[in-house]
Amino acid sequence: MLNNATGFKRIYLAVGYTDLRRGIEGLASIVRFQFNLDPYDKDTIFLFCGRRCDRIKALIWEGDGFLLCYKRLEIGAFHWPRSADEAIEITYDQYRMLMQGLEVIAKHPITELVDPPKAV
Repeated sequence: MLNNATGFKRIYLAVGYTDLRRGIEGLASIVRFQFNLDPYDKDTIFLFCGRRCDRIKALIWEGDGFLLCYKRLEIGAFHWPRSADEAIEITYDQYRMLMQGLEVIAKHPITELVDPPKAV
């Protein structure tokens, strides 16, 4: 289920570390109070990752209740952004990259060239 996110209108990553011992109520309170987002937003998935990058949890509101998904990789790890304690929205393509083990947010992004090379 977590490999395909075509049914979601929004995908949020809780960057940083999350205690994956938390259940539905704990993760929903992080979404509401720490990120100032609505955990009851239908067709929105919230993704959380602990210190071990081989497992994630997903929280989804289905209209009549929450769905809590847990995924543990047998081989490899997720390249989870650890920059801050915030939620960032990612695109469907970035989600697919994340599920394939690729880096979604660059650790050292290229911002701009200071002095472009001059033609000789």
